[in-house]
Amino acid sequence: MQIVRHALLSPAPGTQRELVSLHYGQAGGQKAYVQASLHGDELPGMLVAHHLRQQLDALEAAGRISGEIVLVPMANPIGLSQFLLHAHLGRFELMSGENFNRHYPDHVDAVAASVEPQLGADAAANVAILRRALKAAVLATPVDTELQSLRRTLMGLSCDADIVLDLHCDAQAVMHLYAETPCWPDCEPLARFLGARLTLLAQDSGDSPFDEACSRVWWKWGRHFGGRFPIPQACLSATVELRGATDVTHELAAADAGNIVDFLRWRGLISGDRPALPGAVGDARPLAGSMPIQAPLPGALVFLKEIGSEVQAGDVLAHVIDPVTAQVTELKSPVDGLLFARDFLRFANAGMRVAKVAGREALRSGKLLGA
Repeated sequence: MQIVRHALLSPAPGTQRELVSLHYGQAGGQKAYVQASLHGDELPGMLVAHHLRQQLDALEAAGRISGEIVLVPMANPIGLSQFLLHAHLGRFELMSGENFNRHYPDHVDAVAASVEPQLGADAAANVAILRRALKAAVLATPVDTELQSLRRTLMGLSCDADIVLDLHCDAQAVMHLYAETPCWPDCEPLARFLGARLTLLAQDSGDSPFDEACSRVWWKWGRHFGGRFPIPQACLSATVELRGATDVTHELAAADAGNIVDFLRWRGLISGDRPALPGAVGDARPLAGSMPIQAPLPGALVFLKEIGSEVQAGDVLAHVIDPVTAQVTELKSPVDGLLFARDFLRFANAGMRVAKVAGREALRSGKLLGA
């Protein structure tokens, strides 16, 4: 295993953060990229990366890594260090207010124009040409801030991978995934290995999150060239929501790391007997059918339904109780679906999104992700 340290742009004299990446195997075959805690206060992925590192160390010592695997065990040194009044604030950069998992640059048109004369009828050759050009474009991206340099570093490590797994978590949630719709054929086995109850699919959900920045180039290039050259969906990229923020246990993390290794074995990046494909415990639904449950009034928040519950339209999911007037406001599900996530805070501000129900029909449009 090779350890590489990537210096980020210094935000002030005497201050410099770095990103550390761990590199297993050799380039030339399939490549998998796994990163943890892009939102610096989401820690289940960091513990999964710890266990994954141990398993990959053993596999490499046994000569069983057939492809290239890059592991970033802590993807956000900026967010990891942000505390205010003892509260960890790892989702947004305090300097800009930007979400660390948004606003990744798009090089689709520039790369397409630069490589078009080189493309032909060989799909594999086209993929190799596009990957080289994309990586060069990413690494040449000018940056003015520490946050931009972090984004460029992460994209430089991941943009040429066949598999990209971005490990996150929700507040309280079941295991679930986010992926782009064109990735679903390759993502479905991943969902099985991870035991995901739900995969939420969209094609361009808005604001350019990390996972979509890795996968969208392929379907966009296919659309750009209009079938003149074979361009496969050459990257499976998924956001893996490792349940809730407090689900940080060795038992869960070791099992999740083992499931990721089994998926990589199934894909051929790790040698040995190919594992059997597990049965599905969930399904795929449109991200546009994931309905946020909002509190219209402030008050104490009391949930009546547990995460993982199948609910019907009109079911009362929670109460919001005004402590002064004693008014009780019912929060009802707008659709039949799976209550897959809810907040861990128990006081709701007016307009606060407190839970999410995944329905089966696309009902929303525009930007589909939360802040």
